[in-house]
This record gives sequence, structure tokens and C-alpha cells, in this order.
Amino acid sequence: MAAAGRISRGFVKLLSSPNPIASPARLIFHRGLASTLFVKGIAFDTTEGKLAEAFSKFGQVEGAKIIMDKVKNRSKGFGYVTFAVEEDARKALTDMNGKLLDGRVVFVDMARARRNVADSVPKARRPTEPPIND
Repeated sequence: MAAAGRISRGFVKLLSSPNPIASPARLIFHRGLASTLFVKGIAFDTTEGKLAEAFSKFGQVEGAKIIMDKVKNRSKGFGYVTFAVEEDARKALTDMNGKLLDGRVVFVDMARARRNVADSVPKARRPTEPPIND
């Protein structure tokens, strides 16, 4: 029980730290979509390394993911870049939007939460049974 009290006091101390951007609690709970950018217009020959390198001048890039077409085995032309700090993501958003990357103009926006497709698609009705003729 005493350990739980120490943990909860430590957690409260983290939440009330003087520097909320660098607080570990903020990194754990609030990093998600606030620091992830959606990038469209990516050239087909752009690699995840090139994408990360282009955005790394704005801050620490934690990851770059280019969405691939499995049938054609090439890029779909869009991807995501995740930053360690939200402010770096906002700076990259304003500076990289409309700029050239590997010969193509890229458009940058904040990533949005995924929609749950199962909730938006109506459930199919079962087929009506044919009338029984006596």
C-alpha cells in the first residue's frame, strides 16, 4: 500500500512539473496525434529515410512511415512523420507545407484520429425469406 502511495505522489509531481512540454507524463499521455503529421504528394521513389531526413531539420523525428500499395509494391503517395515534441511538428507543418521534396510538392497537415469503419457502415439486413405457399 505504501508503494502505491509513493507512485501516486510521484505521478502528481510529474503532472505538475514546471515545464509541461518536457514532462514525462505529457510524453506518455499526450504525444499521439499532436506530434504526428500527415504528408501527401510524396514521390513514388521517396524512401522513409529521405522523408525523415527532410523533416529532421525541424526537430527530433521519431519515425517516418510511407503507406505502400501492396499490389503495385510502391508508395501510395502519402505517409506520416512523428516528432518527439509537438512544437517541432507545428514548425515543420508551417515550413514544409507546399515545399518540394524529391521533385514533388508535398502538402502537410496534422494527422487525424482513425475513424472506426465498423461504426460508420450500416449493418446489412438479412435477406427476406420467400413466402411459403401452401
